Amino acid sequence: MTGGDAGKSDAALVSEALAGGKGAFTALVRRHQEPIYRFVRRYVGDADEAYDLVQETFVAAWEALARFDSAHSAGGWLRRIALNKCRDWSRRRAVRHFFYRARDIDAPATNVASETTDQTAALGERERVLARLDAAIAALPASLKEPLILTVFDGLSQQAAAAILGITAKAVETRIYRARQILGRTLND
Repeated sequence: MTGGDAGKSDAALVSEALAGGKGAFTALVRRHQEPIYRFVRRYVGDADEAYDLVQETFVAAWEALARFDSAHSAGGWLRRIALNKCRDWSRRRAVRHFFYRARDIDAPATNVASETTDQTAALGERERVLARLDAAIAALPASLKEPLILTVFDGLSQQAAAAILGITAKAVETRIYRARQILGRTLND
């Protein structure tokens, strides 16, 4: 960010970008790219996919810049766009998984668990624990994963997460509780 951009609000940067100000949108991206990346990375569980989805998020934000409501935070608006990109990615992945992972019904069964165990055994203990946590979070249903990531990992309040997700703060609290229960069972197995 340039020195002048550091003190500007997100709304001012958006207004400047809409007026054709060079570098205003870039400053907005720089300001929010790390938190958006962390959110997406935790959602999808894969660093390379996360980079792609973050790029898609900012492209979509650029295209929707005129619809930004300055009464709300740009961080929340960008997380909402990122959340939609993650949901789209999950749907595409489920379809690809169905078609590409489908095996011939007459083929002998293979032990996928042992393949996964062999791959993770090569990692160090810390990396293995983090990989298990990432996989467990990525495997959560979206309705539980989204509030968990927004509050626990991104540090948003339950009210802010509720506004992004379009649900009540009490629903966010309940879903976080359920997500933690599932994670506890999954990681203790």
